[in-house]
Amino acid sequence: MLDISTLFPYTFDNKYTKPVAYFSMEFAIDQALKIYSGGLGFLAGSHMRSAFELKQNCIGIGILWTYGYYDQERNRDGTMKVSFIEKNYSFLTETGIEFPITIHNHEVKVKVLLLKPEVFNTAPLFLLTTNILANDHLAQTISDRLYDPHESARIAQSSLLGYGGAKLLDILGRETEIYHMNEGHALPLCFHLWNKFKDLAEVKKRVVFTTHTPEVAGNEEHTVATLEVMSFFDGVAKEQYQNLMEPESKSLNYTLAALRMAKVANGVSQMHGEVSREMWKRYDRICEIKAITNAQNHRYWKDEQLENGFKMDSGDSVIKRKREMKRTLFEFVADQTGKKFDENTLTIVWARRFAAYKRANLLLNDFERFLKIIKHREQPVQIIWAGKPYPGDTDSIKIFNEIYWQTKSLPNCTILTGYELGLSALLKRGSDVWLNNPRLYREASGTSGMTAAMNGSVNFSIPDGWVPEFAKHGKNCFSIEPADRSLSEGEQNRIESMRLYDILEKEIIPTYYQKPDVWYSIMKQSWKDVLPHFDSNRMAAEYYSKMY
Repeated sequence: MLDISTLFPYTFDNKYTKPVAYFSMEFAIDQALKIYSGGLGFLAGSHMRSAFELKQNCIGIGILWTYGYYDQERNRDGTMKVSFIEKNYSFLTETGIEFPITIHNHEVKVKVLLLKPEVFNTAPLFLLTTNILANDHLAQTISDRLYDPHESARIAQSSLLGYGGAKLLDILGRETEIYHMNEGHALPLCFHLWNKFKDLAEVKKRVVFTTHTPEVAGNEEHTVATLEVMSFFDGVAKEQYQNLMEPESKSLNYTLAALRMAKVANGVSQMHGEVSREMWKRYDRICEIKAITNAQNHRYWKDEQLENGFKMDSGDSVIKRKREMKRTLFEFVADQTGKKFDENTLTIVWARRFAAYKRANLLLNDFERFLKIIKHREQPVQIIWAGKPYPGDTDSIKIFNEIYWQTKSLPNCTILTGYELGLSALLKRGSDVWLNNPRLYREASGTSGMTAAMNGSVNFSIPDGWVPEFAKHGKNCFSIEPADRSLSEGEQNRIESMRLYDILEKEIIPTYYQKPDVWYSIMKQSWKDVLPHFDSNRMAAEYYSKMY
């Protein structure tokens, strides 16, 4: 049997000795380990790195996705193509642990692999898979692809993560005091604990919950009849789990159930904490919802040379390094798209998961005005988009393809495929401006701007998620004033795009070209203000002090 005590290459810091297990459907640990889709995974990966740096008694529980999320490629005409390619990793360790769980009233065997701390400097991460010969074909496919669009597969994946992860901890003999659910995907672990201790109060002592979705409709739910068929409740009596639902409801909302089974929960920014408390306040028997603002691991994301330039307050060193990083990015752009960008030109990047509310195409809302900006001869602008839609999100894929067609003939605008950790780092280091323009109150946190600021890229953002805790317009970033929320979405888009263009034309572009000293001071203040508060070491420490 694997000796859990030998897993940690460090002695626990006295502040962090309480044993915690962190459950997440995705972890963005390293470019080579493709088991993540976007922000939720970026957060979880940074958390595991900070747990290592702070010497915390924390382990991660996730799923080893056979085909990852998906590979974002191009069709023959350059539009987006979704591909599923098998992934294999020689750096994972076989634990020799296999055990059964019940899904859809059938026995499914779970195999466990381990990402050891020394591989990528993280807390130990256990990854579960059903892709073994002991299972039939259908059971093998449970761990095929992250966020499988089929309902029964999604439910089975939650059982694998929650029920399977909790059972693994029992097999390891680890006296886990805190089970931390990063989103509601791992909810079955609560039913496993309920069945184990026969008392909901005992579950509540042990479970904490991080919620990410700032609207009720976006939180996963399924009919109880379907969940029962899928063996979701792990032996808990019907009258008990029905008490987690609203009267007359036939569905179980994962987030509401988690709020009723955890001792404490948190939103992922101060604004999101307020939104979450407002969103769930009409429901009884829910736990306290605090706010712990998401953050990213500074040590992983920083560029050493750029940081040294800021520390020495050497504008020349910073600008020189920034141009070098832009050249590196532009080599990638030229290789993928055939477009050659200029390191001396103001470069704006919009890069994150494609979703309708994130409005990747807001910059194109008034296409004539957009063209006027990017075709300005004396003060030119280069623009790069990147990001992965969910593979089944046809509307977002359509937006991606429309941006491709609209910018195909423009030599200074492009859209990239393959947005993962590696490309994310290139874009943050090689951009001058990091654009973020979601609909207000729809971005629970959004962390990409944090790592952009760590790399000398200036945030240009709607004041949503983490941004209000950071932003000082014209000092460390540029902010787009939101339109009146009572207006139609189309009118909000029109007003906010006009304000976006105004700030570009009247503030950002002139400052970059005509006032380089002011631009440097904004870059430096941005770098200074993002640290240390938006380093995930602060976040991981706060989870111990405020949640665990």
